[in-house]
Amino acid sequence: MYKTILLAFDGSEEGARALREGALLAKACGAKVVLLSVVPESGGVVMAEGVQGGVVAQLIESHKGLLERGCSRLRQLGCEPTPRLEVGEPAPTIGAVAHEVKADLVVVGHRKQNFLSRWWSGSTDAYLSDHVGCSVLVSCKAISDEEFEARLQALEEEPAPVPAG
Repeated sequence: MYKTILLAFDGSEEGARALREGALLAKACGAKVVLLSVVPESGGVVMAEGVQGGVVAQLIESHKGLLERGCSRLRQLGCEPTPRLEVGEPAPTIGAVAHEVKADLVVVGHRKQNFLSRWWSGSTDAYLSDHVGCSVLVSCKAISDEEFEARLQALEEEPAPVPAG
């Protein structure tokens, strides 16, 4: 079904949900996993860099740590992720990386926003569904650790799928 899954991970609770859901799908499909962390490049970051140098470097180091933790968690779940760290606006960057790695599926977490926030910043989910040439899974439902572990165990008991080729 899916050969390459791009997981967008920002370290948030929503990102952790997407990571777990993406891991379950990757295991079920025998898919390759690319774990992406995007250092946001906003006007505020650029302004802060102008006032106090090193802000971008600190953000990059912080995101490297997030990426390492995410990869470690995916390895614990039986995946072998390929880490990617990018700097840019999150939605277009996710779309560009999805295209580059030829992703069949992009998994992102959903963060609820009020009307004003969505109007001001735009919706990553909507951008991706309009601009990415593959399926997009927006992870919204939290599952308990017990349910997650049960699903993971069930996948481990099934014969490994043969990746589509």
